[in-house]
Amino acid sequence: MKEFTLKPSISDGNLQIDYQKELNAEQMDVVQDGEGSCLVLAGAGSGKTRTITYRVAYLIERGVAPENILLVTFTNKAAKEMLQRVEMLLGRYPTGLWGGTFHSIANRVLRKYAAQVSRTPNFTILDTEDSKDLIKVCIKELKIDTTARRFPSPAKLYGILSYARNAAKNLREVIEKKHPNFADIIPLIERIGDLYESRKLAADAVDFDDLLLLWRGLLRDNAGVRERLSAQFQYILVDEYQDTNVIQADIIRQLASHHQNVLVVGDDAQSIYSFRAAEIRNILNFPQAFFNTKTFRLTTNYRSTPEILELANSVIAQNQEQFKKELQAVCAGFEKPNVVPAANSAQEAQYIADQILTLRDEGVAMPEMAVLFRAAFHSQALEFELMRRDIPYEYRGGMKFFERAHIKDVIAHLRIVGNCKDESAWLRVLGLQNGVGLVTAGKIFDQLRVCKTIDEVAALDLKLGTKAENGWKNLMATIRKMIAGNRLPGDMIKVAAAGDYRDYLEAEYPDFMERLEDLEQFAIFAEGYDNLVKFLDEVTLTEDYGAVREKAEPLDDERIILSTVHQAKGLEWDTVFVMNLSEGKFPNQRALDEDGGLEEERRLFYVAATRARRHLFLTYPIVAGYDTLAISQPSRFLLELPEELVEQVRLKQPVMQKPSAWEDEEITIVLDDLGEEMSKKKPSPGSFLREISDL
Repeated sequence: MKEFTLKPSISDGNLQIDYQKELNAEQMDVVQDGEGSCLVLAGAGSGKTRTITYRVAYLIERGVAPENILLVTFTNKAAKEMLQRVEMLLGRYPTGLWGGTFHSIANRVLRKYAAQVSRTPNFTILDTEDSKDLIKVCIKELKIDTTARRFPSPAKLYGILSYARNAAKNLREVIEKKHPNFADIIPLIERIGDLYESRKLAADAVDFDDLLLLWRGLLRDNAGVRERLSAQFQYILVDEYQDTNVIQADIIRQLASHHQNVLVVGDDAQSIYSFRAAEIRNILNFPQAFFNTKTFRLTTNYRSTPEILELANSVIAQNQEQFKKELQAVCAGFEKPNVVPAANSAQEAQYIADQILTLRDEGVAMPEMAVLFRAAFHSQALEFELMRRDIPYEYRGGMKFFERAHIKDVIAHLRIVGNCKDESAWLRVLGLQNGVGLVTAGKIFDQLRVCKTIDEVAALDLKLGTKAENGWKNLMATIRKMIAGNRLPGDMIKVAAAGDYRDYLEAEYPDFMERLEDLEQFAIFAEGYDNLVKFLDEVTLTEDYGAVREKAEPLDDERIILSTVHQAKGLEWDTVFVMNLSEGKFPNQRALDEDGGLEEERRLFYVAATRARRHLFLTYPIVAGYDTLAISQPSRFLLELPEELVEQVRLKQPVMQKPSAWEDEEITIVLDDLGEEMSKKKPSPGSFLREISDL
């Protein structure tokens, strides 16, 4: 290892910043002693950003030239915030400092060394949409008949190719493991990938993944460039190191090869992005990858109450693959987190809405309250309840439930059953079929105008072209199954979500399993209705109401936050509800089937809990559905908690009223603590997905 000695240009006595006053002892150790290879394990709410920015300011005050410092972040926002803080500390902007995301710094390096990576300095960067468009061109050039079967969409193909590259895995291996339904067309996908690469090269263009791969290739293959860059960057600081993939980690190793002054900051307990190819082993194996690593722990938490932190510490202690640490609270004690079993998703939503209004009346601002969930479909019942109560909300990380395309697709199927003259619904559903474009869909609908009922439509024998005829037959097979039974909305949703439409989702969307889970929740919700017209009326009116409200009040700041846990990372609120904590939902059943999946799910729960400052509510429904007694087991993460750490909330024994369509009936469900006795009747995980696959 080559030595680099810090030579201050000003004496310690003349330092402008009073580090001892501004930092706690843990942070001060990092700032003063961060020489060599350093791993900073920064717990939630422990002042990670503060520590990094003070370390940068400290280096500059001690005489390190800004151009010899590399500060790598994961978002442009984080980079900008850190540089602004450094500027405020120093009283001047650190001109010359290399600060930014992996991709932005890669771009800067590659512009300078473009010839060494077979590009010109004026190469074009393709955004995600550009990449999808180019893949579409490749499919056309290869003359692939995408109508012969459900062929992956450009978006789906881009996701597969991108994951393989960022995870440094063989494309065939990725498809066989993560997308087995496409195993028979692996050679075609490989040809598309090869053509995509050659077309980018011919166009002197790179995509986001290329920026990282070309930068790593430059450092690996060109010893002169590697030596110049690694000699220039005397100090390297990396934020959120637990989120790096194998390509990014290798880049850092190459850049640190000269001085070995690399300080990475992260929290293995918050590594939750493996689906994006983030590799937790980068942080877990850092001490083995870098010589004489010094490990620092930031465990003083300035965010949450002791009661919340005791719960978080207890949860994460169950993980085996981790650096052990316990967060210590600065805040005064307040109240224990509440565990709340609800009769079903409707009562869970009612309880959360009640608490939101109560807390608002007690002085908690609406934007200081957040409801977090493992997957987007978990929020459906709550969104419905909030809209009915006129409680405004902001949805983070995606579209509101009834605005999502797949929900609208299935509603359109139900609309044509209820009204076979619904032209817009027919055009939407027909447009989903292979071989049916907008013009053909219009011609088909013209032939349907003579029909007065959906049964008459199902009996028609239309004359169509070969491709369109196949699409029409597939649609009619689905419609006939939908109308063959009792025509209850919930049953028809299950049928519509199965078969050909399921294949469509898998081919079209990278997140098709999440979309199927959305439809599962939608079907469960629809079980509360025995009349299709009433169901469509309520859904449609609610949908319109939500759209009108959003347009009418775009500047309404008095909104609670609804968010997936992944989107909530790095944020905090006074009050947090973590909902749908049922086994198979959170933790997610599919994640449990993957290597390391359980521990990542537990880290996700840890992240959710540590977003709360004072109030933490953990809720789950005991019964899955409205009219069924399919009992859900509480999440194992709840069962792992020592009883003394939580307050068990026993709701009143409810007489659960079914929605408007069932006003003459009721069911009674008796609650017990955590539903442990009922959990013996737990349905098999993923039963809905298997059910719709078998239809």
